[in-house]
Amino acid sequence: MIDWIKVRIQYILPKHFLSRLIGQLAAAEAGAVTQFCIKRFIKVYNINMKEALHEDPSAYKSFNDFFTRALKRDVRPIIEGDDILCQPVDGNVSQYGDIIGDKVFQAKSHYYSVTTLLGGKPEIAECFKGGKFVTIYLAPKDYHRIHMPIAGKLTDTLHVPGELFSVNPLTARNVPGLFARNERVVTIFDTSVGKVAVVLVGATVVASIETAWAGNITPPASKYVQHWQHSQDNITLEKGQEMGRFKLGSTVVLCFESDKISFKDLSTGDVTRLGEALAVKYKQKK
Repeated sequence: MIDWIKVRIQYILPKHFLSRLIGQLAAAEAGAVTQFCIKRFIKVYNINMKEALHEDPSAYKSFNDFFTRALKRDVRPIIEGDDILCQPVDGNVSQYGDIIGDKVFQAKSHYYSVTTLLGGKPEIAECFKGGKFVTIYLAPKDYHRIHMPIAGKLTDTLHVPGELFSVNPLTARNVPGLFARNERVVTIFDTSVGKVAVVLVGATVVASIETAWAGNITPPASKYVQHWQHSQDNITLEKGQEMGRFKLGSTVVLCFESDKISFKDLSTGDVTRLGEALAVKYKQKK
């Protein structure tokens, strides 16, 4: 009953208003108040500040500065090998597997459309039908920068307006089409394993989604899908390079073409660490 109430109340909450308000508070440089919030957050979520580039909480002037903190270079080594894709984030594997036609498994009995996920653009989604996906949930305690799983050249960025439901496991089990329903930033790359989609899904109190090439994508949020094509921009990122960040936690969905990759020792619920092995290039049988 309590879980039912937690989900249903999300339908009536002014989620965008609350998220933008919290975003403004998180961006504020409020001195002692900011330091209290940061130190309390570290204690509640048991944050390992020894991994942070700046270990001292007083180094962060706003809560957003702390939340998107950089890590020391050596704490997340990127796995070597041109045939190995790396984990793009710290988090937990929510789901992974095959894209069945146009359908991506969400949780429980829920599926959503890969075409809808990718901004309702059939010309972008077509190559991912029958491919593979992995959904990784970033909890509040996690490192919130997103990195490239493989080297690639950026071809498309889309901002897709939508809801801001929570993306925690409870909501994923109970809100149909959650990840194709929430506000999100879709990025498409040409890589050595074909097209790869890296989708940054917004959520309640996720006040901002940024990319390395365009900075802040949202807010402000448009009422319509915005699509930027980068064929002439020559934006290329290496494996392990930062490609975006969340200001407060959310979810990343990766989509791959059919017969391009095989996931490596992956299970639902696995803890992921940036730089560890995610998948290997699919080798055609001779």
